[in-house]
Amino acid sequence: MQFANRLQPLQSNVFADMDKAKAKALGAGRHLIDLSLGSSDLPAETHVIEAIAQSLKDPSTHGYLLFHGTQAFRIAVARWYKQKFGIAVDPETEVLPLIGSQEGTAHLPLAILNPGDFALLLDPGYPSHAGGVYLANGQIYSMPLREENGFLPVFAEIPASVLTQSRMMVLSYPHNPTAAIAPISFFKEAVAFCQQHHLVLVHDFPYVDLVFTETVNNRQFLAPSILQADPEKSVSIEFFTLSKSYNMGGFRIGYAIGNARLIQALRQVKTAVDFNQYRGILNGAIAAMDGSQAGIESAVATFRQRRDVFIAALHRIGWQVSTPKATMYVWAKLPEPWSQNSVEFCTQLVEKTGIAASPGAGFGKSGEGYVRFALVHSPDILQTVVERIAEFLY
Repeated sequence: MQFANRLQPLQSNVFADMDKAKAKALGAGRHLIDLSLGSSDLPAETHVIEAIAQSLKDPSTHGYLLFHGTQAFRIAVARWYKQKFGIAVDPETEVLPLIGSQEGTAHLPLAILNPGDFALLLDPGYPSHAGGVYLANGQIYSMPLREENGFLPVFAEIPASVLTQSRMMVLSYPHNPTAAIAPISFFKEAVAFCQQHHLVLVHDFPYVDLVFTETVNNRQFLAPSILQADPEKSVSIEFFTLSKSYNMGGFRIGYAIGNARLIQALRQVKTAVDFNQYRGILNGAIAAMDGSQAGIESAVATFRQRRDVFIAALHRIGWQVSTPKATMYVWAKLPEPWSQNSVEFCTQLVEKTGIAASPGAGFGKSGEGYVRFALVHSPDILQTVVERIAEFLY
């Protein structure tokens, strides 16, 4: 039996590799504390669950859901976006429901790239960004993210020979895994660069609300949308998910928003692959976006507290780690002798202590030397995690 060559780069990824190590630890009787996946442990809000529950009783929600049937959701998205960012959006042509933003970022290259075309990706970056390019038989140019540059790419470093073959650039801030944030000035630079070089600008934006920074230059920092830098939507498309802000990861609901031609192209790919998810889930998402946002404030406060507890505990054991400004992650530079072997560090850590984390190398070459911890447990458990790490290190 023969399989397509495009599967070769997909043989392994950071989550699959850690799953094997976690299974081995469990088999050895370890008590597993999993900080390797960014799956929130917080519940969805009650009014969201009630909207879905009421939908279950309505037989009209039980059938296939085509694009027209998603209109109420798309209108809610446009309303939410206008209120949050001040940019008007056409719900008919500039919004597309998705089964999470990962679906969109993985499928969009099929609509943009011809075989051999380049996509410019962040390194380190989220694995599905690369996976979608591989499925489209594209090539990847990795834009290295360095701590001294605030984990922002330097566009001037991209070779001219690569740019002539490039069709898209993918950004994502607040950033997974580094937890870096980006100012609107950076996005304006990115938009101008993509306009100059005729690139589609993709922004994956799942952590829009999980920002802890109080002020930047004495002003409140809000994670900017790419469309604030490209209000004409000339080259840009943005992906959102309700997984992080609204704790709806298991419900698989997100959307794309932006340039109408890009939305239409992605819709063509999606139409060939699937319909939409259950209408009741969209009704829950509408309730989330239209209802009280107090749950977001509570979630941000929860993850801020966890961040502070975890960072303080690491500092007490002598592991000096920078305090993240956003997301639900801590991106920690590994101490010696592990500084260039993040996979071995994470494998040994879970096998010997039951603590699971994600090796930086799994997010790209430039992630080597780091480890990502997801703050998806309560402060007391995070204290236990650091105690076990201390035993492992010392």
